[in-house]
Amino acid sequence: MAYGTPATPDDVEAYYTHVRRGRPPTPELLDDLERRYLAIGGTSPLLARTRAQSVGVQRALDAMDPGAYLVELGMKHAPPFIEEGVARLRDAGVTRAVGLVLAPHYSALSVGEYVERARTAAGDTLAMEFVEHWHEADGYLDALARRVKEGLALFPDPDDVDVVFTAHSLPARVLESGDPYPEQLGATALAVADRAGAGRWSVAWQSAGRTPEPWIGPSLHEAMQALAAGGSHAVLVCPAGFVSDHLEVLYDLDVEARRQAAELGLTFARTASLNDDPQLCAALAGVVLRCLGRDV
Repeated sequence: MAYGTPATPDDVEAYYTHVRRGRPPTPELLDDLERRYLAIGGTSPLLARTRAQSVGVQRALDAMDPGAYLVELGMKHAPPFIEEGVARLRDAGVTRAVGLVLAPHYSALSVGEYVERARTAAGDTLAMEFVEHWHEADGYLDALARRVKEGLALFPDPDDVDVVFTAHSLPARVLESGDPYPEQLGATALAVADRAGAGRWSVAWQSAGRTPEPWIGPSLHEAMQALAAGGSHAVLVCPAGFVSDHLEVLYDLDVEARRQAAELGLTFARTASLNDDPQLCAALAGVVLRCLGRDV
């Protein structure tokens, strides 16, 4: 399961309305979202990237046990919806399924909502188990560490670069319930920094929603401001909470954060997205098998 994206520019308003739980966006909000999509070519590659990841996980499962598994895709806010994916499994005669969200870190406001949607769609006719988080899966951590090393190598002096690990911000109210989301991102960042040999690193939050309530911070922009004020010269952003290219990477980082870094006098780069890297797909297949109690 993944978040979803409008298939064409004409689908942006319907998509945004779905994200807003049926409330149409104001003309100003719609214009702003359409502007950001236009800046990355009109649409996001998220659906294509997620389909490729689905194929990659299927291939990895087939390599372990040919013909034993069927991978289907469901999106939260755009076709093919989660309910459609569950229906395709049921129509194929599947009686037991594993739900896997393509987000490594658990929050009741993110992964928890996917789980409830899939569980409701499955009803009593399909037994479903769920992977709630996979932020410490070795293949995922290794793939990120490799990208951090490659990113640091782009700078003249890798030891003079601050690595900032990011994930999508959430409303700060999740912290009141002891939500594990921030701690899990911290655990991922620590593990990746250690594997990549990154001496200077921190965690920040990006892509907060356009609502008046407080969101988890510091924001990436606030983090870069602090780094610049402290004498840093270069920053490498690793969007560890995202596993594919989409709007929050291609615009929020490649356009907006890069511009903000230049204004602060920071040299900026980001790590390459995981997309359908076979190492990630194999890690996800292993996570599924462990959820089923299988040896990997």
